[in-house]
Amino acid sequence: MSGPPGPLGGGLLVAGTTSDAGKSVVTAGICRWLVRKGVKVAPFKAQNMSLNSFVTREGAEIGRAQAMQAAAARVEPSALMNPVLLKPGSDRSSQVVLMGKPVGELSARGYHSGRQEQLLGTVTDCLAELRRTHDAVICEGAGSPAEINLRRTDIVNMGIARAARLPVVVVGDIDRGGVFASFFGTTALLSREDQAHIAGYLVNKFRGDVTLLEPGLKMLRDLTGRPTVGVLPFAHGLGIDEEDGLRVSMRGAVRESVVAPPHGADVLRVAVCAVPLMSNFTDVDALAAEPGVVVRFVDRPEELVDADLVVVPGTRGTVRALAWLRERGLADAIARRAAEGRPVLGVCGGFQVLGERIEDEVESKAGTVEGLGLLPVRVRFAREKTLARPVGEALGERVEGYEIHHGVAEVLGGDEPFLDGCRSGAVWGTHWHGSLESDGFRRAFLRRVAEAAGRAFVPAPDTSFAALREEQLDRLGDLIEEHADTDALLRLIEDGVPAGAPFIPPGAP
Repeated sequence: MSGPPGPLGGGLLVAGTTSDAGKSVVTAGICRWLVRKGVKVAPFKAQNMSLNSFVTREGAEIGRAQAMQAAAARVEPSALMNPVLLKPGSDRSSQVVLMGKPVGELSARGYHSGRQEQLLGTVTDCLAELRRTHDAVICEGAGSPAEINLRRTDIVNMGIARAARLPVVVVGDIDRGGVFASFFGTTALLSREDQAHIAGYLVNKFRGDVTLLEPGLKMLRDLTGRPTVGVLPFAHGLGIDEEDGLRVSMRGAVRESVVAPPHGADVLRVAVCAVPLMSNFTDVDALAAEPGVVVRFVDRPEELVDADLVVVPGTRGTVRALAWLRERGLADAIARRAAEGRPVLGVCGGFQVLGERIEDEVESKAGTVEGLGLLPVRVRFAREKTLARPVGEALGERVEGYEIHHGVAEVLGGDEPFLDGCRSGAVWGTHWHGSLESDGFRRAFLRRVAEAAGRAFVPAPDTSFAALREEQLDRLGDLIEEHADTDALLRLIEDGVPAGAPFIPPGAP
């Protein structure tokens, strides 16, 4: 690619027939393929709904998927890459994060009744700024572009495609079945103006002999006038940090890529409490990166019995998670573990749950609630959200992390400090997400856990979480390079919306 055409660099929108069709992975793969070709590329998602978020160096909160896509593009993540982030607090409302800062809570009806349309100018300005400073911007859509009930207020699929004059490639997950109907139906439910931007299709997660698929691809082209620009094979362990859902985090990917047996005599079993509104579950991916560490998510007290470490993760609903732990009997099981000197780790909301008392007039508005009392910590929820990228030391090792929380913790004692929190007995707590990605600290922590659990587990001395992540991103780039029509993708990115794509009736109702 010779450089940006005119004042703006090239662009492409990766849409999907459904949620979890593979948009995030394909976007990351295209970014990694382009940057390896010497293209200065950036990811972009106008609006993201996720509890899995990240803090940029300037203190802005964005979706973790966009942060991982930035890593794929080898650029520093920024709020420009995800100007609108929605963080669900219930089935009906979300916190709205605009340009990295929370601006309030809105119901779904309130957001789609006017607020969303008002943000179109902001997201188009952010995209234009990225295109001015990069050769190419690879945009990710959300859900499906054919959600006809939401089209009027759409700013993340065809709304941004038309506003920024972007070509659109639609990704379909063939592993679910019905991919041809999904491609055709998605196109046929769009208006004539929206259909003009649909430039092609990309099949994801194909198993078997691709020649058997070719007759269907030809029929699809005959029916729609649009080519299929790639058939990506099903490949285990390609999940990056997705928006939500436990099935596609790095956890599984790393476990599959690490073939070495445990470095010591024992494995180490980690049970993660699957609390409601769980956020940043990717914190435990770095544990699963270690040979011999087995991570599972649990929701029953019986599943804690054989665990060497129990993790209470972050949550968007701390008081709700606390009630859930008590209702399920998990709170009593965790308390018994602590009394027996068996390891427990609380992260962010999980740290708050382990404390003595929570005063919350912000998130749940529940007032004063008694915590589990396992750490000498009292938490008061502030209206201002803490967004930070701290660096420190714990267990004799350097640690980096990031903070996303309204709760302000007052640490009243403990056996030793632990990052911004403390340790009391075999219970540790901190607000820091991502700390376990620091290799030396993770190994030191696991040695302490193994000792307390009585396990002959020894962390491998050379596991690099950053290197494993890079390996995964390169695999995504390889998928695009080897199985997509890269010449066709380059033409779309450089030349924009192709002319002459036929209209497929009936169009939008």
